[in-house]
Amino acid sequence: MELLPLFLTSLMPVLKVLLVIVVGVFLATERVNLFGPDARRHLNNLIFYVFFPALIGCSLADAITIKDLVALWFMPVNIFISCTLGSAFGWILAKITRTPRHLHGLVIGCSSAANLGNMLLIILPALCEEKSSPFAKSSTCSVLAKAYASLSLAIQAIYVWSILYFIMGMSAKHVVKEVNTNDSRIATTTSIPTFEKVKQSLVVVARSKSLKMIFAPTTIAAIVGFIIGIAAPIRKILIGDNAPLRVVFSSAELIGEAGIPCLTLIVGANLLKGLRGGSGASKSLIIGIIVIRNILLPGIGILIVKVAKYWGMVNSDSFYQFTLMLQYAIPPAMNIGTISQMLGTGESEFSVIMFWNYMVSAFSLMLWTALYISLVT
Repeated sequence: MELLPLFLTSLMPVLKVLLVIVVGVFLATERVNLFGPDARRHLNNLIFYVFFPALIGCSLADAITIKDLVALWFMPVNIFISCTLGSAFGWILAKITRTPRHLHGLVIGCSSAANLGNMLLIILPALCEEKSSPFAKSSTCSVLAKAYASLSLAIQAIYVWSILYFIMGMSAKHVVKEVNTNDSRIATTTSIPTFEKVKQSLVVVARSKSLKMIFAPTTIAAIVGFIIGIAAPIRKILIGDNAPLRVVFSSAELIGEAGIPCLTLIVGANLLKGLRGGSGASKSLIIGIIVIRNILLPGIGILIVKVAKYWGMVNSDSFYQFTLMLQYAIPPAMNIGTISQMLGTGESEFSVIMFWNYMVSAFSLMLWTALYISLVT
């Protein structure tokens, strides 16, 4: 592809996301004031318990079959690698910048969890619709885009709402405790031996609250979606023009479609809060996360996909290779903000981190997208 059409092709999907975010910023301004803290909290709960479970379950049931799971086996591995590398980089960054303990989970989350749900569900179909896109020539591009985005969304949701939720929950407990001593307030933190920390973690996992976090609504919805997609008899009952219970599936699908725009609007509101500042996130921490998400991981992603292709773990489909690379270049997941609000810690820091990351990603994602397209076509 020529240089100008290549950049225009990569720009349009990113621009579509930014326009929705701008609407969220506008709705959160003081003059409009439709997205205050209470409104965002209630909408986050709807997304967590209703919209995203419906979206994930329906997307997987409709787009993923047993044949697709076999063909796309490396995609969950690829997401696991990106999350593991991001977590390691985030942990190192938190240590280097001396981030407070209760924010370690937030740093790890912003470094490891990408916004695979919203961004891929918008970017991949948009690339298929662009006439100048090399992928638009394929008649199966739109179907593949939905399958890739749905599987990525499900795998990432399982990581975010189980493992990352647990990490951020444990990290949030390390808040500074204030005690009164001689009529003065002294900030103290409790120091617990490593063995005791491990013991406490195991006890917490065994409790029902942790089990609820692991089996979050989105995780259960992903399991149900996989079962419906794989089990042909159940699939025929729910999905298809002649399915007897197609109205049930259509209703759930309609509910799920509200998830992406609602969550993207919330990001706009959170970005406005980040623009106003007032958080404890240091400049070095913000810059570090920007470097991890916009430089380190996207570059490493190219190497991993190329090595996987060389070893025969990835097929020659250019659109599939592009999707695997793109998973490393996506900015932090919006659901991290939902978790922060639910845990009641790190919300202002997350807003600032997201603001600067999405400002940089508006340009870096376009450049990486153009580079990835040129590498696979």
